[in-house]
Amino acid sequence: MDDIDRKLIAALQRDATTAYAALGKEAGLSAGAAHERVRKLRERGVIRRTTVDVDPAALGQDVLAYVMVESSAWMGESAAAFAAIPEIVEAHVIAGSASLLLKVRSATPGRLQDVLRRLYAIEGVSGTQATVVLETFFERGVAVEGGLSG
Repeated sequence: MDDIDRKLIAALQRDATTAYAALGKEAGLSAGAAHERVRKLRERGVIRRTTVDVDPAALGQDVLAYVMVESSAWMGESAAAFAAIPEIVEAHVIAGSASLLLKVRSATPGRLQDVLRRLYAIEGVSGTQATVVLETFFERGVAVEGGLSG
């Protein structure tokens, strides 16, 4: 990956709907060359998907919590059980005293409590520790090497 690819990725992270002509102009390429570069970045798995950044509060998902899951067994085989809970928006196997770190969005604290109950129904889950977010200062995408993420 070179500096042109990094410029294209940074521009797409700011706005994934940017036209190839504008991408090309920013990276010093023609629209066709920008399109080809982006296609190759997708093909290689550098760009995994194109998505829309939706405000969770606008959808009534006002509660954000990070939940550490303690387990009595290896949880790697339980990925599908966690994925089946729609309020879990991210799940990560971690090192440390807990086995998993979950990012959970729910409408109310009561709904968060319901998610925690459902977690205990998953085989191997022996405990949880939830941290509720009061305010988010910022969120950002993956930093593009060289500080080009804008």
